Amino acid sequence: MRLVISGVSKEYPQGLTVKELLEAEKVATPEYVTVALNDALVDIGQFAATVLKDGDSVEFLYYMGGGALSEEELRRYSRNIILKEVGLKGQKRLAAGKVLVIGAGGLGSPALFYLAAAGVGVLGIADGDSVDLSNLQRQILHGAADVGKKKTRSAEESLRALNPQIRLRVHEGLARADNILDLIADYDFVIDGTDNFAAKFLINDACVLAGKPFSHAGIIRFTGQLLTYVPGRGPCYRCLFQNPPPPGAIPTCREAGVIGALAGTIGTLQAMEAMKYLMGIGELLTGALLTHDALNMDFRKIKVAARPGCAVCGERPTILEPRDYENPACEL
Repeated sequence: MRLVISGVSKEYPQGLTVKELLEAEKVATPEYVTVALNDALVDIGQFAATVLKDGDSVEFLYYMGGGALSEEELRRYSRNIILKEVGLKGQKRLAAGKVLVIGAGGLGSPALFYLAAAGVGVLGIADGDSVDLSNLQRQILHGAADVGKKKTRSAEESLRALNPQIRLRVHEGLARADNILDLIADYDFVIDGTDNFAAKFLINDACVLAGKPFSHAGIIRFTGQLLTYVPGRGPCYRCLFQNPPPPGAIPTCREAGVIGALAGTIGTLQAMEAMKYLMGIGELLTGALLTHDALNMDFRKIKVAARPGCAVCGERPTILEPRDYENPACEL
C-alpha cells in the first residue's frame, strides 16, 4: 500500500500499524512524538492498535527544544500543523508572533478572529470608538448586547471566548502622531483596519519609519484593495497614493455604503498576509496591489513598484516623523 509520510509518498506492506511505522521510519524517542493521521491526532495509547490503510497521510510532530506546544494546542491547531507548509515549526512561529490590529471594526473583526483562532501568540487591539448599532452589519466581533460598549472591550471578550490561550493587549484610544511609534514598537506585524485616509497615511508613515511590516486594506461599496509592505521589498502605501485627498473629495462609506461581507473577505486576507509573514511561507502582496470587485467576483493583482521619489520610503525622504492629518472617518 502507498502512504504519504510527512508529504513523501512511500510503499509499505498492508496491515502496518502506527507503532510499526514509527519503527520502520526509525523515529527517535517515539514516546515524545505526536502522530497526525488524515488530519486527526492519534492517541499514543492507540499506536499499536491503529492500522494504516492505502492512501493514508501521516505526519510526525516533534518537540523542538523549549517552548513545545501542549497537547491541547496540538489538537486545537492540528489542521494548521498537518499542512506541510506549516508543520510544528510554523505553528510555533505563530505562537511566538505578535500582531497589532489598529481598528476593531469591519476589517479588524475578521482579521482578529482568524489570527486568534490560528494561535498567534500576542494580539494587540487598538481602537478608540464604541459599538454603534450601524456597525453590526459588518463588524462581526460585536453583537447587539455590545452596543455602547468600547470596541476594544467587546473585541477582547469575543476573542477570549474563542481562544483563551492567546495573550491580548488592549490599546484604548486613537492612534496619533505622538503615540503611533510607541504603539507599534513591540509588534512583529501591523494590520491597518482603519476607516479613514488620515489614519492610513499615519500608519503607513510610522511603519516605514520604524521598519515595521504591515498590511493596508480599504473597502467601499462592493470594492476592496489590499497591499503588504515589508521594508526593502516593495512600495509603501504612499508610493501609490502620495498624499491624503482633501476632505470631501472622496465619498466615505457612510455616504456611499459598503456591503458587509466585503469586510470579511478583505479582513480575512489581511490575517492571511500576517500569518504568512510570521511563518515565512508563501508569496506576500509586496510589489502588488490586490483589488477585488465583489459585485462581479473579480480579483486583480496589479504589479506596482516602489517610487524613488516617495516622501517617506524614497531615496531622499522628506517625511522623517509621523504627522497627523484631518479627515472624516466612516466607521468601517
